[in-house]
Amino acid sequence: MANGFTESALIKKLADLNSSSQSIQTLALWLIHHRKHYATVVKIWARELIKAQKDRQLTFMFLANDVIQNSRKKGPEYSQEFGSSLIKVFEHMSSSDQSTKNGVSRLLRIWLERGIYSPVLINEFQKAIVLDDDEPVTKKAKTEHKSKSEKSNKEKRVKKKKQVTVEIDGTLETHVRLSPHTPPGDPPEPDELIKAIQELESNIASSDAKTRETITNLPKELSDASTISNIQNREVADKLAVQLDDVISLLTQYNTRLAAEMVCRKKVAGMMKDFLQVQEDLLAQAENSIEESQEKLSKIYGVKKELQAHLQKLPDITQLPDVTHGLAPLPSAENLFMQ
Repeated sequence: MANGFTESALIKKLADLNSSSQSIQTLALWLIHHRKHYATVVKIWARELIKAQKDRQLTFMFLANDVIQNSRKKGPEYSQEFGSSLIKVFEHMSSSDQSTKNGVSRLLRIWLERGIYSPVLINEFQKAIVLDDDEPVTKKAKTEHKSKSEKSNKEKRVKKKKQVTVEIDGTLETHVRLSPHTPPGDPPEPDELIKAIQELESNIASSDAKTRETITNLPKELSDASTISNIQNREVADKLAVQLDDVISLLTQYNTRLAAEMVCRKKVAGMMKDFLQVQEDLLAQAENSIEESQEKLSKIYGVKKELQAHLQKLPDITQLPDVTHGLAPLPSAENLFMQ
């Protein structure tokens, strides 16, 4: 997937989005990677959902769910931005079929149970989409939470940490995080990383050959205290003192530059680590997509081969015998209606 964020790129990715976990997870990771554009992302997401066919609306909601839940540890931006847009979206979805509404109802219960949104806001969502449930989402969530509390604590921790499970028409679909090593920081944009590397390269004290040569060629008496005993007069001592002050200033400045370089290197190393982690996840997803596409292509080639073989077995119409026995051609429309 392309790394740079643009509105046109997001619109295309939303148009290509399908209901498979692979498709949803891949796009969710891309959106989380570009979290700084959260306001634009949610605005376009809501607009494209409203324009989308009704049978794709639930897929858009699953995408939002994946982004909201998996971006929480990095900041509340996405959950807050989606929260402020969902009422309008749910009002549009109020005319959706019952299957879509059931899927949304399950999502609302999950959000309530996990504290994604407050019970008050969840009820506002429910009213906006006009759910036909016999009991409120909040009451259902409490009942389900009580039954789930009977599970072992270990099973709960594993489930919360690694996956999001949604029931769709009686089938459980699990949205597993792409990587258990999701970067703790906000992965940098490519241009940010390039800029940081360029700044580092322009201020590398350890590569300052001139300063290093000066330090290497300092007179021996400036670093050997035993030479002080050989000083015979005040003039030589004063001259040595001035030299020492100059050297101390030089070394202090150089050490300060080295310390700043070390801090900058650690920062760039952290940025590269986060960036590479995301790229590895995206690469894995791309490889999986390629495998799926190759498998589909192979099947299509198989169908094409079967079709060609079938065509070879069909008779050549041009070689069939004449069954008209020389009958005269049908009259034209003009001759047919002549009196």
